Amino acid sequence: MPDGHPRIRTFHARHGRVTDVMRSALADIGPRHDVARRDPDRPLVLEIGCGSGEAALAFADTHPEVDVLAADVHTPGIAHLLLALDADPRPNVWVARADALDLLDHDLGPGSLAGVHVFFPDPWPKARHRKRRFIRADVLDLLADRIAPGGHLLVATDVEDYARHARAELDAHPDFVGGPGERPGWRPAEGYEAKGTAAGRTIVELAYRRR
Repeated sequence: MPDGHPRIRTFHARHGRVTDVMRSALADIGPRHDVARRDPDRPLVLEIGCGSGEAALAFADTHPEVDVLAADVHTPGIAHLLLALDADPRPNVWVARADALDLLDHDLGPGSLAGVHVFFPDPWPKARHRKRRFIRADVLDLLADRIAPGGHLLVATDVEDYARHARAELDAHPDFVGGPGERPGWRPAEGYEAKGTAAGRTIVELAYRRR
């Protein structure tokens, strides 16, 4: 927490119906995927705003040598991910129903991450709300501390203004180097990406490295 004050929230509160099955998944399956249980010697990638976890699962399947921590505040999405892991276990997937900034501030130490994925974050399109965007100077300072030198930061968005904003913030930050990148071949083309493509919007991929 910076200077004793909470960070500005970066997500829209989303509410969905939480069923008994979802509650059981959180209570019974969730503890098996608590990141505190992982081998700390393995590299760890954090996916922020994982939704139902499709991208996290795909990354885990194609990078078995790396652990992935899938984090989101949306309870139904996290429950669906846990149910998917119960049906088809992946030993390198860890799950957190939490605000990623809280995880970064309090649970993940300096240099503890091999990478961070931020796919289709809340765009906060109104000018007065842009201070809530995840890619901003104070959050990049935090990410720079938590990502080990040489680690990666991948950002994808279908919002043109957000893409310009994110690139400007990243290019201005002394600890990151990079720019427009290729779409990760392992990432499923569904969810927000599919909706953006169907609406005729361009998907912008940014790929940066921690110096």
